[in-house]
Amino acid sequence: MNHLIVDLDPSSTKHKILVTSIELFSRKGYSAVSVREITKAVGVKESSLYNHFKSKEDILQMIYDVFQTQHSKALPDVSLLPMIVKKQSVEQFLKAGVQNFKDSVQVDLHEKMWRIVSIEQFRDQRARDIVVNQIYGKTIEFLEAAFKAFMAENKIKEQDARQLAIEYQYPVFTMMMEFMLLRYDNKDTAEVEQKMLRHVAFFLHYLEC
Repeated sequence: MNHLIVDLDPSSTKHKILVTSIELFSRKGYSAVSVREITKAVGVKESSLYNHFKSKEDILQMIYDVFQTQHSKALPDVSLLPMIVKKQSVEQFLKAGVQNFKDSVQVDLHEKMWRIVSIEQFRDQRARDIVVNQIYGKTIEFLEAAFKAFMAENKIKEQDARQLAIEYQYPVFTMMMEFMLLRYDNKDTAEVEQKMLRHVAFFLHYLEC
């Protein structure tokens, strides 16, 4: 799937440059890919790239922007939590979160953008900010709000909601990375998917009223 959710015509040169850059950066890392390599893969002259992007760095910034936009859609809006927790059990909620992650990274280009952010986090402050503030920070904040909402509905016992979010989600982050690494090597992910579900089941014991 090579269509990105951006305000670009999928048949446009700009979109092709962006998609090609994602493919190359995700395999080689940003620093190892030249403008010439990108334009050769797209089938345009180098000068054509600069009609659409100021620089290779500008392409990377757009990748970060697109990734953040798409990643933010993996979590429901916090304002919807009261309605969600009324309709779902905690088990259904946590399993839906695991499934949403698996669905998102199995979208080809989104998975590749995950890899780019993972590679670049040690080189680029912007990538570190995405990992720390959005992937980790916003997920923990969302889960904290969700656990508070479940407590308000008396579906789980009163506890420190933020600590619950941390205790639940950090093992999930690790398993998510294992899932993506296995997919990168075209290996079976069934075992780590079962680990995620067993983690949900194990954690539910801490949440019971």
